[in-house]
Amino acid sequence: MNPDLNKLHSYPFEKLAELKAGTTPPAELAHIALSIGEPKHPTPGFITQAVIENLSGLSHYPTTIGSIKLRQAIANWLNNRFKLNGHINASEHVLPVNGTREALFSFAQAVIDEKQNPLVVMPNPFYQIYEGAAFLAGAEPYFINCNSENGFIPDFSAISPDVWDRCQLLYLCSPSNPTGAIIGQDALCQLIELAHQHDFIIASDECYSEIYFDEENPPTGLLEAAMIADYQDFSRCVVFHSLSKRSNAPGLRSGFVAGDAQILKDFLRYRTYNGCAMPPATQSASIVAWQDEEHVIYNRSYYKEKFAAVLEILAPVMTVFHPKASFYLWAETPISDTKFARKLFNEQNVTVLPGSYLARETEQGNPGKNRIRMALVASMEECVEAAHRIRQLIESL
Repeated sequence: MNPDLNKLHSYPFEKLAELKAGTTPPAELAHIALSIGEPKHPTPGFITQAVIENLSGLSHYPTTIGSIKLRQAIANWLNNRFKLNGHINASEHVLPVNGTREALFSFAQAVIDEKQNPLVVMPNPFYQIYEGAAFLAGAEPYFINCNSENGFIPDFSAISPDVWDRCQLLYLCSPSNPTGAIIGQDALCQLIELAHQHDFIIASDECYSEIYFDEENPPTGLLEAAMIADYQDFSRCVVFHSLSKRSNAPGLRSGFVAGDAQILKDFLRYRTYNGCAMPPATQSASIVAWQDEEHVIYNRSYYKEKFAAVLEILAPVMTVFHPKASFYLWAETPISDTKFARKLFNEQNVTVLPGSYLARETEQGNPGKNRIRMALVASMEECVEAAHRIRQLIESL
């Protein structure tokens, strides 16, 4: 077996199951899960219908690169959403993938040269796929703590040139899971300059880019910053997008990778051996999803209503803020995050994720300590009920 498998940490939800073991929540209270970032809003009917209407495609092998119609729909969306002025070419800059989770992982396997003592730099807390991808590519993860003091944005200026010289891949997550923080345009442009100066690739996980709360100021994307920084070929820049959050379609397993044409050409070569072609019916449903914005606007408005209702209940009793984007609350706990999560489940039958499970211990500490992540993905009624139960627990402490 690959010895690097032994470096993998237990997944956060495995730890959560162990934490809850031996508890007996009140039977009269229905369970409410705020732990998993799985959208519970209905998948738009036109997406489901497109799957049904295109099942005849099951009789054909799909190509790894995907249909030109799908890649064009994605290119059109990117050009419009991020003001790229047509510079995204469907034939060169876009590669459909079966959800960004597997693409974020496999990307590191394709681009890392393990013979060069590589680092993979990432925010802390982070999506655990980044760390696992680094380990299994033969690299060492390097964590940049994100906390309230730096606005939950990685302080890239504090990274030494020696670290950047060893860095082969930088994972970004903007808007952030779990904090909802957004990396600004200027910081992205500076990172792109650093990538060219120190010879590394930026992989920007932008899966929450369409869940934001200021309609006049959507989050800046990495490719948009590349254009502003005058890298119209998107060199060293690759972005990952998904329909899971944007379109409430996590089961569709549909996303894409876009950016630097040469990197995508090599990544496609890797993927032809990996066997990850998107099913034809999924491609058809993805086309109509990327072509429609009405359902995305409604989705944002519903999340906005839920955040307002939940924060009205929780803000008086705990330190919690409205994120700029994403569907998470990253709240401080009055006792340790693990004790709070276990107690909340045991006494109120509400599941949240301890923040320390989403981060790693560094010399500066664990930035997830004494925090919990709450995913406001359930219905309004369930989110409000969960907030009342959380408040009740806090007031009892």
